[in-house]
Amino acid sequence: MATIIPVSPFDYVVFGATGDLTQRKLLPALYQRYRDAQIPETSRIIGASRSHMSVEEFREHARDALKSFVPPAEIDDARLAGFLDHLFYVAIDALGDEGWDDLKRLLDERPDRIRPYYLATSPDLYGAICRNLDRYGLIGENSRVVLEKPIGKDLKSARAINDAVGAVFPESQIFRIDHYLGKETVQNLLALRFANTIFERLWNSDVIDHVQITVGETVGVEGRGGYYDTSGALRDMVQNHILQLLCLTAMESPISLDANSVRDEKLKVLRALKPITAADVQSVTVRGQYVAGAVSGRPVESYHTDLGSNAASRTETFVALKLEVRSGRWAGVPFYVRTGKRLPKKLSEIVVQFRASPFSIFPNDAFGREPNRLVIRLQPEEGMKLEVMTKDPGPGGMRLRPTNLDISFEETFKQRYPDAYERLLMDVVRGNATLFMRRDEVEVAWAWADTLLKAWADRPDPPRPYAAGSWGPTASIALIERDGRTWHEEIG
Repeated sequence: MATIIPVSPFDYVVFGATGDLTQRKLLPALYQRYRDAQIPETSRIIGASRSHMSVEEFREHARDALKSFVPPAEIDDARLAGFLDHLFYVAIDALGDEGWDDLKRLLDERPDRIRPYYLATSPDLYGAICRNLDRYGLIGENSRVVLEKPIGKDLKSARAINDAVGAVFPESQIFRIDHYLGKETVQNLLALRFANTIFERLWNSDVIDHVQITVGETVGVEGRGGYYDTSGALRDMVQNHILQLLCLTAMESPISLDANSVRDEKLKVLRALKPITAADVQSVTVRGQYVAGAVSGRPVESYHTDLGSNAASRTETFVALKLEVRSGRWAGVPFYVRTGKRLPKKLSEIVVQFRASPFSIFPNDAFGREPNRLVIRLQPEEGMKLEVMTKDPGPGGMRLRPTNLDISFEETFKQRYPDAYERLLMDVVRGNATLFMRRDEVEVAWAWADTLLKAWADRPDPPRPYAAGSWGPTASIALIERDGRTWHEEIG
């Protein structure tokens, strides 16, 4: 059984309390931490949104959400009732004066509490909410503010948001969340690299041939068409999730696990990432957009149909890139990344492909000889798989085949692990910013993304079509296969 370390009593204020993120992720995560007795009984969770409802109505709203989004086996009626008793609610106008006095009155009952403000709202409201928090005297040394992605849609808007929030909160109290960094496997990547000499000494261009990062989704825009059509796969997934995974894979060892030490090393990777300009955009990038097809045996519509618009859209729902990290460790090692909607499987994985042996003592008919490969799975099942060559059992000579040394964290350690939001919400209370993005990380990532977005905008080519349920446009296969490599597409 994992050791549960309680946190200090807190008042967690969630703006956007009736929204989708709160219902699907935040309330279930806080319930699970309460169920595991990590949340002190004197803590409060205060919902805030424009909707007018009573505390009891909000608690019923939360009960419905928990019944929908927490597995039935993990619903304990007694613990659920106790959790709901910790919920409070304030109707508030983020842009005006309504409700702020009510929130202040509620928070002033316990002025010394740790006070995280989670902004589960449109980023357009971040600045206004923070200014009102300051105006009503609700920011102190025990306050923190949590910003959900997207932080802007380009470097200019990201800086505007950071400036507005930073005008009232010091950087040490700003937590920019990327839930991928809270996954057990992502943190185990640090342990794998820096706690195991065998891997860290092999983690370089002498031994590694290339790295692949895939984040695939089976869903389409799922009612988010208005947002997604102004965003696209690069802004929605690459600029944040995928670049963060690349940073953790490619970074040098920090001097400690202190938040700034880890983030300093990630920042170096982002600064070493070669910009993609108009000169090479055709050779190292592929944009795609799904058309009608079938996913998991079900027919699904095209992106245009999902948008509900007859107008042609040039927004990409798929991106494949060949990236280069310009450093001594990674010289000559390409990083192939891809992400898309309406792909055959929901998966997130990092594949580290090692180089083939330069010489083999085994005969050519010892078929199955393949280079070693490390597969780090983030979803659907978190774990790691190291593919090594072994002798095929039985008589008949020396015949080789790849065998997996497979670690599924939940099966190996026989326990449920907190999900990413559970871990990150508690890290905010602790004031531990290691798994959150610093301002300079966000802005350097946007500067890189802006260069690519401009290169795409300067060319008239529309996104390439791909059938829903496929692995993207055929050009994405050519992107890697012309280098003599192939995408890893099994998650066994």
